[in-house]
Amino acid sequence: MFLRQFQYLVAVAQEEHFGRAARSCHVSQPSLSSGIKQLELELGVPIFLRGRGQRFHGLTPEGEHVARWARQVISDCSAMRDEIDAMQDNLRGNLRVGSMPSMSPVLPVLVQLVRQRHPGVQVDVQFIGNDAMKLGLNNFSLDVGVTYMDTADLGRRNALPICTERLSLLVPDTEPFHNRTTIRWKEAAELPLAMLRASMHERRFVNQVFAQVGCQPAPKVESESILHLMFQVQFTELCTIIPSYFTRMPGLRPGTKALDLIDPVVSQEVGLFWAGGETIMPMANALVAIVKNLNKTGELRRRLGVPTAGPVKSAARDSQVATNGAARASRRSTRPK
Repeated sequence: MFLRQFQYLVAVAQEEHFGRAARSCHVSQPSLSSGIKQLELELGVPIFLRGRGQRFHGLTPEGEHVARWARQVISDCSAMRDEIDAMQDNLRGNLRVGSMPSMSPVLPVLVQLVRQRHPGVQVDVQFIGNDAMKLGLNNFSLDVGVTYMDTADLGRRNALPICTERLSLLVPDTEPFHNRTTIRWKEAAELPLAMLRASMHERRFVNQVFAQVGCQPAPKVESESILHLMFQVQFTELCTIIPSYFTRMPGLRPGTKALDLIDPVVSQEVGLFWAGGETIMPMANALVAIVKNLNKTGELRRRLGVPTAGPVKSAARDSQVATNGAARASRRSTRPK
């Protein structure tokens, strides 16, 4: 069996169409079908469900397992090439990052450092939720994920803290808010609010805090974009809740000001996640090394204006964080419904 056959298989599973898969692999459809047929003969199992015509009907149970192994083989071969390049100080390829939308101000610093250290690396950032992030890490379409450490259910992963996220209320810079630097959550609930969509993690977290103080505000506007909500505050009477580091990066819009949310003061730890195991893939390692150095110097937290977390002492700490996260996920999955 050949690597090309695995690439054909993964392309069909991803495209769910033999013609599109052939085009993505830059081969004719008969060549692709022949390669997959040869793979089936070598393995002695059918990989795809057969039906009338040449339509895609799905993978057999055996095919699902073969496809999972094929993705890993392709990923390992790509990582081998990356590692050889890295040994020659010539790391090239794509670093694929999955991230929660609220991490937008954090990522430019990380991406810039990657580009400076590895000019041949192109960074692809996808803003997605935890479910899509877990899938991407599982099927090797992502190298790393950036999300909240305490609530991430990404399976068994290595993890490294990046920074601490606190929340502020962005308000119009008008007379009612002059001479104020803080606001209680109960007060915020009484204001006209623009908020993230209810399906997003950040919104669910905010709803939980409001529930703690006995409030359930009804937003006037909802969006999946924090920047759009900030523009709502700039041009209308609405207020919105933002991670405090948005006040520095990208910075406040004219006519707005940020008040620290208190009673209670809440925070979430942001972390970097990558595949478990002793060996770190070269692309993931490029970002892991940078985050470890930023944790050591505290530079990222200073830039974002967020509290300094405890130092990360060793790789054993990384492993313990991952183990604790996996244990929490396991306990959640085994609780009675």
